[in-house]
Amino acid sequence: MNFDIKRMFKREFNVGAKDQQFRLAAGVGLMVVASIMESGLMMLLGLIVATLALLKWCPAYSAMGKSTVAPEDKPPLI
Repeated sequence: MNFDIKRMFKREFNVGAKDQQFRLAAGVGLMVVASIMESGLMMLLGLIVATLALLKWCPAYSAMGKSTVAPEDKPPLI
């Protein structure tokens, strides 16, 4: 697996449906825990994870040329 920094900033649809559900749940979970612990940094991290899940894009996956998209997955709404 090669890591290409230039590809990391190229926005492409590379997160599949199952991966998206997991990331969205993790992001929302982080935001819930952050609101209980009153942690602004954790809230920001949860927001970023949830937003990237909704966009179906992962910069690390882009940089590595990896994709978890199945042929039947729909493109993101945004």
